[in-house]
Amino acid sequence: MDVSKELDTRGLNCPLPILKAKKALADMASGDLLRVVSTDPGSMRDFQAFARQTGNELVEQTSAGADFLHVLRRR
Repeated sequence: MDVSKELDTRGLNCPLPILKAKKALADMASGDLLRVVSTDPGSMRDFQAFARQTGNELVEQTSAGADFLHVLRRR
């Protein structure tokens, strides 16, 4: 996957990972991919809701150890 930007939001709790992702997406071109790494278990459902509300596509969500990985495609 050709990710344009990656955000490390480890240690931050809701709503900070979403707010940082929103800011990063605003500076990206349509179709670009953003990967967000979080340690907040609630981020799984938060990013699903964020994608529905904003029209950005949630391409992938996975977990690896204590990390939760989210990949969004800019609308």
